[in-house]
Amino acid sequence: MFDWDDDNIRHIAEHGVTHEEAEQVLLNDPVYGGTQEHESEDRFVEVGVTDAMRILVVITTMRGELTRVVTAYPASPAFRKFYSMEKGVKYE
Repeated sequence: MFDWDDDNIRHIAEHGVTHEEAEQVLLNDPVYGGTQEHESEDRFVEVGVTDAMRILVVITTMRGELTRVVTAYPASPAFRKFYSMEKGVKYE
């Protein structure tokens, strides 16, 4: 389901995010935030919550059948507001 290696695990850890948290966001009905094109691959922006209600931005790409997390980081106030508006719920 997910494509993890030392590089992407280490990269998101630099942002204070674990691979378990990134997976939780993707499995907990995130809000689609658009597509970015980077070096001829599409990257998908998802904003969602962890099981502990932490709002994160997770950017992914597809590698064959697997979802590869490119980066993940705590949501900025703008992303938090976007998520809250899309879900119709106030998150602190």
